[in-house]
Amino acid sequence: MSDMDGRRAEELLEAVYAERENGRDEVPAILARLGDHAPGGGDPDFRALADLGLVRLEGSRVLLTEGGEKKARAVVRRHRLTERLFVDVLELSESAAESQACEFEHILSPEATDSVCTLLGHPPTCPHGKSIPPGECCSASHRTVKSFVTGLANSPLGARARIVFIAPKFHDRMDRLAALGVVPGSEVRLHQRAPAFVIEVGETTIALDPEIASEIYVKPLER
Repeated sequence: MSDMDGRRAEELLEAVYAERENGRDEVPAILARLGDHAPGGGDPDFRALADLGLVRLEGSRVLLTEGGEKKARAVVRRHRLTERLFVDVLELSESAAESQACEFEHILSPEATDSVCTLLGHPPTCPHGKSIPPGECCSASHRTVKSFVTGLANSPLGARARIVFIAPKFHDRMDRLAALGVVPGSEVRLHQRAPAFVIEVGETTIALDPEIASEIYVKPLER
């Protein structure tokens, strides 16, 4: 079935990639994730992907080949970046952003994808906390477009900004920050960078370790 259309192939590869993140690689789990995105999917689809050299079948398991991995990473990257774009910049609901991302993941060019990534400040995760595969634009030598979202550490002293997302290395940090009112949507001012980062959130002044400050991403607000 080498005539499988590109969109269907991308949906299948995306599902394989996403289920692998959850520790699952068997056909039933992958098909359950597909839902309405590629209705009617089944063994013939995966055999078609195998014929195209994009997956390898081992019993009920579906494994990405090197070529399939590259294509799957690209579509997952486009999807998760556009989710961030719609949530962080256009301020759509997560459900609306998800619906739109399902369309944009099939039409964004590599150049447009990298521009979106740079505009957003090269976010490490999507709104649901899933990792966004990095692109070439994420290396410092390729950063040519001004970011719309930036790290708190790079925010000008005294400027107003709104927290867009937090990408902590350790989950319990999110809970501690939330208890202090440091959550997405909060307005902050950065007052000091050394020896610790000092921010103002509402009526509260908080000192943050530099590593924790580096995990907070903000959108500058007009004065």
